[in-house]
Amino acid sequence: MVAPERVNSGPVRSRQLSEREGRYDGARATPAVFDIALYQPEIPPNTGNIMRLCANAGARLHLIEPLGFSLEDRLLRRAGLDYREWAQVRVHASFPALLGILGSVRIFALSTRGVVPYTVPWYSEGDCFLFGPETRGLPQSLIDSIDRERRLRIPMRPGNRSLNLSNAVAVVLYEAWRQQGFQGSDSGG
Repeated sequence: MVAPERVNSGPVRSRQLSEREGRYDGARATPAVFDIALYQPEIPPNTGNIMRLCANAGARLHLIEPLGFSLEDRLLRRAGLDYREWAQVRVHASFPALLGILGSVRIFALSTRGVVPYTVPWYSEGDCFLFGPETRGLPQSLIDSIDRERRLRIPMRPGNRSLNLSNAVAVVLYEAWRQQGFQGSDSGG
């Protein structure tokens, strides 16, 4: 395992992109089609499941601090199994820090307060999907900073609060990847 290091006053942990290096360490060379950003995730098994999902779907995973756990948490490692070796994971000190790294990509915010069903947009390579913490979702101010047509929701039965975070990420990521013909998969669609 790669030892943790500090870069630009924020922690960069094992197998994560160093801002100075501009590449992902320890991850497969296949370029990622999409970016998944988790804003202040709280539950280690959810993040571990999403890490595994991203490794299998070829997406990069961005974690925006503060995190509700350590990346060395045994529950995170257990949920991610051996996929941690293949996942492209990066930790960011803040949402603006993430934006500084991603540049001018389209960001889609997922929320129960979203206005557009996730199946409506046509997704493009390089799009980023932003999800909020499990117990409270994305802050309204952050949602308001995203273009209205990119504030997405996943339909649910009336009266239900929300989907599990890892399930919501899976639903959206696989829809976006499906639209791209499952580019880079072993079956190609």
